Amino acid sequence: MKRFIAFLTATIMVAAAAWDCNAQGNAEGNAQSNSQPKKVSVLGDSYSTFAGHNPEGYAPFYPNDRNDVTEVEQTWWSLYIKAMGYELEQNNSWGGTTICGTGYGRMDSSASSFNARVDMLGDPDIIFIFGGTNDAWAGSPIGEYKWEGWTKEDCKSFRPAYACLLDSLKKKYPDAEIYSILNSELREEINESSREVCKHYGVQLIELYDIEKQNGHPSIKGMQSICNQLLDAIK
Repeated sequence: MKRFIAFLTATIMVAAAAWDCNAQGNAEGNAQSNSQPKKVSVLGDSYSTFAGHNPEGYAPFYPNDRNDVTEVEQTWWSLYIKAMGYELEQNNSWGGTTICGTGYGRMDSSASSFNARVDMLGDPDIIFIFGGTNDAWAGSPIGEYKWEGWTKEDCKSFRPAYACLLDSLKKKYPDAEIYSILNSELREEINESSREVCKHYGVQLIELYDIEKQNGHPSIKGMQSICNQLLDAIK
């Protein structure tokens, strides 16, 4: 009986979180129903992947037998798009990738970096950048702030690569709204650098908190929390 009550309580909590995500977006989502829905593109890493919904050859994390997210409708981006009445343009997310060109084991990851994928987002009205996690976990070099004239070598460090990324996105998609999402529990160098670069380019940085994870990746509850925090942050 105690196990049943615990299971029922957990189920109710998850359902309530899902309702909250949908309810918060309902008013604005309804406003889209009588006009062309906005198109959303995602530039991300494994947190934004789902098999069959990313470019062929990219490494998805979801679904995964070590995480309870099993349906694409449970992902943060699908929840947000549904809540707002938008539609997906492109999801260019690749598991294990870094914003900069230095990946795990100090390998040159320039070819899969976020900067290498700037041109692959279609024609979006809204762009979400969700990265920095692998830069933090891989111990990628931070580097120095640089606001123009980036070289490939510059972009092997986080700060200049992030600046180059935002500069390129704003020039490539001048009419798009651009938001950057920052994972919780990253090292402070990454957090501080993200704040400074986003401030320089006038890009809203959404710093996540209290995201439940399984095997280092958002669970169903964590995905719903990301959606709710986006709805709260973007007005």
